[in-house]
Amino acid sequence: MKLPFYTTAILFSSGSYAAIMRRALPDFTTSEAGNPFVDGWYADPDTCVYKGQYWVFPTSSYAYDEQTYLDAFSSTDLVHWTKHADIITKAQVSWANRAMWAPAHIERDGKYYLYFAANDIQEGEKQVGGIGVAVADQPEGPYKDAIGKPLIGEYHNGAQPIDQDVFIDDDGQAYIYYGGHAHANVAKLNSDMVSIGTFSDGSQFKEITPENYVEGSLMFKRNGKYYLMWSEGGWTGPDYSVSYAISDSPIGPFNREAKILQQDTAVATGSGHNGVIKVPGTDIRYIFYHRRPLGDSDCNHRHLAYDRMYFNEDGTIKPVTMLVKDNFEDGNLIGWNTSFEGSFSVKDGKLKAEKATSGKALQNTGFEDLVFDIDIALVDPDVGSNAQDSGDAGVLFGVTSASAGIDSLTGFYAAIDASGEVVLGQMDQGWTQLASVQTPIQTGTDYHLRVTVINKEVKVFVDDMSAPKLTHVVSKSTKGTTGVRVFRTGALYDNLSVAHPQ
Repeated sequence: MKLPFYTTAILFSSGSYAAIMRRALPDFTTSEAGNPFVDGWYADPDTCVYKGQYWVFPTSSYAYDEQTYLDAFSSTDLVHWTKHADIITKAQVSWANRAMWAPAHIERDGKYYLYFAANDIQEGEKQVGGIGVAVADQPEGPYKDAIGKPLIGEYHNGAQPIDQDVFIDDDGQAYIYYGGHAHANVAKLNSDMVSIGTFSDGSQFKEITPENYVEGSLMFKRNGKYYLMWSEGGWTGPDYSVSYAISDSPIGPFNREAKILQQDTAVATGSGHNGVIKVPGTDIRYIFYHRRPLGDSDCNHRHLAYDRMYFNEDGTIKPVTMLVKDNFEDGNLIGWNTSFEGSFSVKDGKLKAEKATSGKALQNTGFEDLVFDIDIALVDPDVGSNAQDSGDAGVLFGVTSASAGIDSLTGFYAAIDASGEVVLGQMDQGWTQLASVQTPIQTGTDYHLRVTVINKEVKVFVDDMSAPKLTHVVSKSTKGTTGVRVFRTGALYDNLSVAHPQ
């Protein structure tokens, strides 16, 4: 079943329009069309909603000397994203020469303000750098340096001037939250948004460092409470994570509540430095963050993801689950490896595998126990008297090595076969059938296939999720990546989900 998407198309009575919008809101559990949701190496996403469009402003995740520009992405539905390249570069900022990163964005009085860190200044150095601010007439720019120098160019209370977030409270007062090197500050922004204000006690920078704070401040307000989020651990390693605190005041105190986002060794590592998007008119919120692909040790190889953020009745935030889904509504195969044999593309919101003697496409996951769901339809299969002579399509799991070739992988395969069988097999650079059962299969008909693996017990379901078609205990490890495969057929795939068993 396809999920509804948010649209801005409009000409209805107020009542019917409101009803349509309620149905069309992006009420997702994750990026249903797959994470990463945009292509390329990006990190540190800040998020905003302007005039019915969702915006993401990330760091371009390369070596510091190559971080000399910022891109942005916009979407009307959180599914289809438009890239806005080079919304600002070091050419527009006379004092910035390297390491432009961690943007924060906000609108006020029809002007759009982009805050950023530049030059990676260190305490005690005389180098110019810190937090800058640029301004534009529209979210995508072009931006120009607003003041010709850093807005915050020195250390205060031990906080490196980086990783800022800007927040305007209900009374119109703007605040900037920032800080690296394990210290966090808050300062008031004057109404011009380009100068620092003063607190009632005469100070300009108040330290608000919560327990375990490292960097990446983020502020939002919900039900009268102020939520400060930040990143812990090291951004170059797998233990990067997100924690939060709640306060009755925008200036704290902020006492750490819990860690809510961290690595999942079956999905991704280094998950941190987040933004939060609230769907207008709802209490639906998504946490946007960067993470590192499994098996990738390059510290700059980070990409963007988002997942749903849920709250308990007392206002605390539930731990975030990094889900693995793909309904292919975004029209692309970002995050998939299709470099093996076969031809794969996305057409009409489905993954299309062209008919081939063999074809496979893999994700980058590391599940051992799992629940793997997908819709499959056979397209123009070879049809023989048995499975060996007929085309089949299905899912791969527990894959630990793969190369081009019919059976060139180590792992497991569950499939529906045009001869009317459900098949479970094992591959180790060759094919071994483990189990099969007769089941009516019609070409061109969608079948919902589910594979569960718990402690090496594999169950395969087709359409009826209450009773497995096959149950088989395997002897080899089921830990590995997941994907899809065709053999002597074409296929259409949809609504993929891979998850840990509950």
